[in-house]
Amino acid sequence: MAISSAGIGSGLDVNSIVTQLVALEKRPLTQLQTKAATIQTKLSAYSQMKSLLSTFSDAAAKLTRDGSWNGMTVTSSNSAAVSATVSGIASATAFGVSVQQMARAQSVASAPVVKDTPVGAGTLTIQLGTWLHTTPPATFTPGTDSPLEVTVGADDSLTTIAAKINDTNGGVTATVLRDATGERLLVRSKETGEASGFRIQVSEDVDEPGLSALAFDPENAPGAGMAANAVQYAQNTLAKINGIDVVSVNTTFADAIPGLKLTVSQVTTDEVSMTVGADTAAMKKNIQDFVSAYNAINDLLSSSTKYDAETKTAGALQGDNTAVGLQGALRMLTMGTAGGTGAFQRLADAGISMERGGKLVVNNGKLDAALKDPVALKALFATPAEGSGGGGIAVQFKNFTSPLLSLDGLMNNKADALNEAVKRNTSEQDKVNSRAAVVEKRLRAQYTALDAKMGSLSALNSYISAQVSQWNKSNS
Repeated sequence: MAISSAGIGSGLDVNSIVTQLVALEKRPLTQLQTKAATIQTKLSAYSQMKSLLSTFSDAAAKLTRDGSWNGMTVTSSNSAAVSATVSGIASATAFGVSVQQMARAQSVASAPVVKDTPVGAGTLTIQLGTWLHTTPPATFTPGTDSPLEVTVGADDSLTTIAAKINDTNGGVTATVLRDATGERLLVRSKETGEASGFRIQVSEDVDEPGLSALAFDPENAPGAGMAANAVQYAQNTLAKINGIDVVSVNTTFADAIPGLKLTVSQVTTDEVSMTVGADTAAMKKNIQDFVSAYNAINDLLSSSTKYDAETKTAGALQGDNTAVGLQGALRMLTMGTAGGTGAFQRLADAGISMERGGKLVVNNGKLDAALKDPVALKALFATPAEGSGGGGIAVQFKNFTSPLLSLDGLMNNKADALNEAVKRNTSEQDKVNSRAAVVEKRLRAQYTALDAKMGSLSALNSYISAQVSQWNKSNS
């Protein structure tokens, strides 16, 4: 195959000529690419605007809900002894709590035996129930659960017996404690409260006696087995609320005060004062979140629509009627009224004012004073709308932003329009590139033919020149 290169025959820089002509054909691309970058910038700005508007709409919606204004909090004069959390609908109140006794589980230990030696064979019968032990002799009332039976082999050590007790997954746990005297079996009820006590009765294998050392039955065999050792009987928590006795099987009182869950941690010497009141801290945070969300969308709109005279640069959305109109509408709503006859009619009445540039600022002192009247403050934000408009400030903002963010709302429509513009721009760029490719192909074909023609003419000229020179030599 012959090797050729455009321009060799004619001496013309064909590649340079074609490249420059094609560049002229592609000149519209520069404008289209600049326009594409502008569209993408607007699309990014509207995407960010939608996100911030959604956050703001959620913050406004939160202030329209009763739950944001009905929250209560509990304070304790001695939280190390008594604390409380709101578990339901609670009312403002105050009461005193004193704790006389803390709930505990039953616990007992065996006498020490030589490490890893068997203690005898037979059956341990473990029954959960309640011990009346304050007036000897102790008496036992069985619970409703069926007794658990643990079969002990002649070669079983305390470690093996403890594992068998735990494998029953009953109401007790067993552990082996080792010290200088040997090892002991520790048995403890899993739960606290009087009804979590237990009794252990033993049926010994007559050929392998000794298992009765693990019995615990003060009612029928006082002073025998583990009953001969120190025992911690199970007990309830005993407390008083405003002098009235209350009892719990653990350290919590879930139903003593409606809407509150009390937790006791220690016996008290003095009554603990508990106060239930409006959770103004949560209310204030919700209001501050509302202000912060508004400022975020306002800052974006301000920076996107302004012209910077110093740098002579325009914001991405300068002159965009949608963005300018949205900013104006939001600012108008901040200056609206809640209607009705409440103590607070405007945001400024609650310490929220607008500074230059449209940013909202909070006067904490004035807002704290307004929070002392949560009912009136709730009316400012959450008064329901009547008819097609009105209502509290948060209600108005929620009703304004929700349609903007709906599936067929302004934000999605604007994004769809910009995406369509991107597609059209891409199509126009493709058309320019296609035309340029056709032109380049045609030009290369033309210049290749010209180059070949000029190459043949150059060869003919060289031949004629050589012949003329030869003739002249012959004539001489």
